[in-house]
Amino acid sequence: MILPVILCGGAGTRLWPLSRRAFPKQFVPLIGGKSLLQLTLERVADLANQPKREVLCVGSEEHRFLIAEAMDAAGVKGEVLLEPAARNTAAAMALAALQVSSPDHLLLFCPADHHIPDSTAFCAMVLDGAPAARAGAIVTFGVSPTFPSTAYGYIERGPKNQDGSFDVARFIEKPDLASAQELLLQGQVLWNAGIFLCTAATLVSALGLHASDILAQCRLAMTNPGRDGVFVRPQSKAFEACRSESIDYAVMERHSKVSVLPFNGQWSDVGSWNAVAELTPPDENQNRIDGDGFAVSSRNTFIHAPTRPVVALGTQDLVIIDTPDALLVAASSAVEQVKNVVAQLEARKRPQALSHRKVARPWGWYDSIEAGDRFQVKLISVKPGASLSLQKHHHRAEHWVVVKGTAEVTRGDATFLLTEDQSTYIPLGEIHRLHNPGKTQLEMIEVQSGSYLGEDDIVRFDDAYGRIVPIGGIKVKA
Repeated sequence: MILPVILCGGAGTRLWPLSRRAFPKQFVPLIGGKSLLQLTLERVADLANQPKREVLCVGSEEHRFLIAEAMDAAGVKGEVLLEPAARNTAAAMALAALQVSSPDHLLLFCPADHHIPDSTAFCAMVLDGAPAARAGAIVTFGVSPTFPSTAYGYIERGPKNQDGSFDVARFIEKPDLASAQELLLQGQVLWNAGIFLCTAATLVSALGLHASDILAQCRLAMTNPGRDGVFVRPQSKAFEACRSESIDYAVMERHSKVSVLPFNGQWSDVGSWNAVAELTPPDENQNRIDGDGFAVSSRNTFIHAPTRPVVALGTQDLVIIDTPDALLVAASSAVEQVKNVVAQLEARKRPQALSHRKVARPWGWYDSIEAGDRFQVKLISVKPGASLSLQKHHHRAEHWVVVKGTAEVTRGDATFLLTEDQSTYIPLGEIHRLHNPGKTQLEMIEVQSGSYLGEDDIVRFDDAYGRIVPIGGIKVKA
């Protein structure tokens, strides 16, 4: 049995403004309307235990419903391990190895944000690595390089084994261009894809040898973890005391029994806007257009325009990324500096650094259309059968107008239905709830007014999604 373990953590800011800390790139619908996480789950589904199609995801509390939604869209089932804090891949993988029911389980650790279009070739490669993994090796998979990249680490192959794998001679950090060219001329190197296959027992043993402190803290964290449906919560204090280190530094570069198999198919870690642009076919002038973009008298220009027309006139070597609340225009040679721009935006406390105007929620989403002094306008969309929490606000009143579907409104002691073009008023301090009783999406305009309109002005009394609600409610984000 192979259990795919998808590492969903990371706040990736290199694809800003599409990717933001509250909505990292693995959740962004980048390819064919699907997120990289959903594509990853679909890719590994055939390796998962049939017919259950079970996977294990490791991610953050903040993104738990995004992970669950991607699992549902991919048609897979399983648990979601929620890291109390970001502690890099060694700790995340340790949690997964300690969580599985049998130490003999083969675990396939995959990043959530890679693009590998040939799923058949990928699965065949993983199965080819299974004999070495069952024999006690940690098997990694390297991509055959097509150019001297300075963005990836490298793996140097050693002798070939009888099972078809190669010993790993050494891991090589991201090189400069001259070193990368020299490595490719040697002909024995692969890009390090960060994908690993081993038994749970093998990984636990290797961590015990090379990173015993990380293993010890993760053991403490996995003592009586909290459970909430598919969500598994390790003990916070124990995990937060864990050292942060990548599995490459903690184990792979020190372990004596590591094997590698080459992958000859297309692969990208989608780590920059140039990498995203490569996913779109170019026109005769090497312009790449995703969405409603127009490149006029331009060359080598990438336009991402999902919501409105964006025109590039007479441009060259540019990347243009449009979103409803932020616009990026960058030289193609400068896209690696986007994360530095995000840091500057955070320092200036600009909300666009952290979250989108449109925010996902377990019940649907809301889009903050307009805001001003003492007012805010939102478009709210609720999934069929879903409900917002039973709640009240201390500082704002709300007007609701249904524009699509049917709303079941709880307001104080009354419960009633609203259909399209009907409205209601929720006074400040009134307990209320919004529910979609229908089989189609509910859309509603909400006009907030009051002295404070922050998302933390919510007192919850009941919630269908397991968000913690003590007696009497608590002030928490929606």
